[in-house]
Amino acid sequence: MNDLELQLEHQPVSIQTHKVQRHNLNLMYPEVIHLNPPMVQHTINTTIVNAVNQQLHEQGFPKNPQADVTAYYEIKTNERRVLSLSLINYTFSGGAHGMTIQKSLTFSTKTGKSYTLKELFKPGSDYVGRLSAMIQAEIKRRDIPLLVDFKTIRPDQDFYIADKSLVIYFQLYELAAYVYGFLYFPISVYALQDIVVEDGPLGSMMY
Repeated sequence: MNDLELQLEHQPVSIQTHKVQRHNLNLMYPEVIHLNPPMVQHTINTTIVNAVNQQLHEQGFPKNPQADVTAYYEIKTNERRVLSLSLINYTFSGGAHGMTIQKSLTFSTKTGKSYTLKELFKPGSDYVGRLSAMIQAEIKRRDIPLLVDFKTIRPDQDFYIADKSLVIYFQLYELAAYVYGFLYFPISVYALQDIVVEDGPLGSMMY
């Protein structure tokens, strides 16, 4: 690969923000633009829109007339043909406080594929056991009071990629009380390099 090809390989994709504002809804979500081939761009954007709509549905919008929604996104990684982002939806329907849910998506901007946690690792590798042990140690180190005993992550646990880390996280109430918010556990890709798929998103971060 020559210098120009290498430079293009590391180029971020262009993203524009869509805003939807109407009664009880303040929504911002990302759209990938100017990406070739167009089919890849379409696949990524369709996946994003479907996830945004799913979050609205889960939070009871628009069926619940009392639901007041603020939704936005955060880009976690946009380099080396990897796009990783989080969609965050806060909905208030009365009571002491609202509810926030988060959905993260990690794409190959080469193919448009959206990756599950399992697909980041070599087939047959005990990624669940490895990640769970690291998170267990971190819970103890941070002395986080849990609502339930932590034994293991789900095979499809929520995650995103940021810098050279895999960030595993838990939804509100999934492990700890509301006041603790989302619990995030960043894990260096180098601590996982023996089980990472080399041509997958985590492999791209290593080299």
